[in-house]
Amino acid sequence: MSVKVECYAGYKADQHPVRFILRDRALEVMEIEDQWYSPSKQYFKVRAGDGNVYILCRDEDSDAWDLTAFRKTD
Repeated sequence: MSVKVECYAGYKADQHPVRFILRDRALEVMEIEDQWYSPSKQYFKVRAGDGNVYILCRDEDSDAWDLTAFRKTD
């Protein structure tokens, strides 16, 4: 699922996500729990302001973001 992501830009552009929009709802990234790379993608496991966990993926070739996984927490 394609999502719009706002990122912190430190020493490089789009260093890590700080907010994303899912179905017209803005969610703040409260914590980055994990981060990993594949040859052309960058993944972030984040806990959002709603308490749920999301995995966001940035395709570095197209500069597009996708929501690749979601886990609802109680």
